[in-house]
Amino acid sequence: MGSATTQARTATTEALASTSGVDLDVARELFAAVGAVSGSSQLSGALSDSSVPAPARAGLVSAVFGSTYRPATVALLSSAAQQRWSNDGQFVEGLEELAIQATSVAESADIESELFAFSRTVASNGGLELALGGRLGGASAKGSLVSTLLDGRASAGTALIVSSLVQNARGRRVRALLRRAERIVADQRARIVATVYAAAPLSAEQQTRLQNSLSARYGSAVTLNTVIDPTVVGGLRVQVADDVIDASVSARLADLRQRIAG
Repeated sequence: MGSATTQARTATTEALASTSGVDLDVARELFAAVGAVSGSSQLSGALSDSSVPAPARAGLVSAVFGSTYRPATVALLSSAAQQRWSNDGQFVEGLEELAIQATSVAESADIESELFAFSRTVASNGGLELALGGRLGGASAKGSLVSTLLDGRASAGTALIVSSLVQNARGRRVRALLRRAERIVADQRARIVATVYAAAPLSAEQQTRLQNSLSARYGSAVTLNTVIDPTVVGGLRVQVADDVIDASVSARLADLRQRIAG
């Protein structure tokens, strides 16, 4: 990712933080804008062309979206369009990230955990992953399938994110989309997501102790996502981004064997 895009993402995140009236309708419009922009190379190119003055790009946003979208949505889209992006593809990804962040702002539920739970469902069901990520099914059919699966099982915000992403996957794998969305929400809420692999479910007391320990280690609030893995013999294996903490019996035995072998 280029430095221009990094700065642009920071600026759009700051714009979201200072924009009032952001609700799920605004987030829904932002996702719709992602679809419109990604579906038109002419529009995405014009809005991300740094050789065009920023006010002109903002004017194009108003001309395209101003008559149908809410003022808050148009303001956020204009802010994103006025930034300098490395290329039009990263501009589209930036808009998508903005839409996910807006959903997180508007929804109080634990979106990270709900996204993780759904990603585990997808991972364990090849037919479902194919139905959501394959090229044969239409976008509306995929959206309807997500609505059916999540109805009464997840918040409206989570359903919006999942439905929007699978309908506009742009060749990306479903599980990768869900993991990215989970990271974006966690970052927006200043949390760290830790995936815990254990042979059996953790008690509430164990979860609290682990969260406190990880929070002290990483200096931030931690959300735990637990995966039951019978191959973890005793203890735990915890993954935070690329950092793996393996306190399982098998890991300790492997370490002991290595020390004996010299």
